[in-house]
Amino acid sequence: VQLQASGGGLVLAGGSLRLSCATSASVFAVSTMGWYRQVPGKQLELVAGISPGGDTNYADSVKGRFTISREHAKHTVDLQMNGLKPEDTAVYYCGAKGTNGDGWGQGTLVTVSS
Repeated sequence: VQLQASGGGLVLAGGSLRLSCATSASVFAVSTMGWYRQVPGKQLELVAGISPGGDTNYADSVKGRFTISREHAKHTVDLQMNGLKPEDTAVYYCGAKGTNGDGWGQGTLVTVSS
């Protein structure tokens, strides 16, 4: 399972970023996909997940600010992040789990300055 993450960067508090995770059509069709993040010294945290059918779940800390979506034409799972806070600063990873196997994309750094 190959995943390609993109879209990180530096943003001021209150700003927005959009992360994108691209994969193959076969993986996209059958995998539950999610965005995770990790701060040095802390555990990996699930930020948002989306099932093949479009059911979503979010960490309490991002509810109302982040939106995960499946972009069927591009075979990507995107994470729209609005109202970013300094505590959202982390390396973000996309992950997939499904009948084709599990996989991780490379991390993308999101830095939110106050």
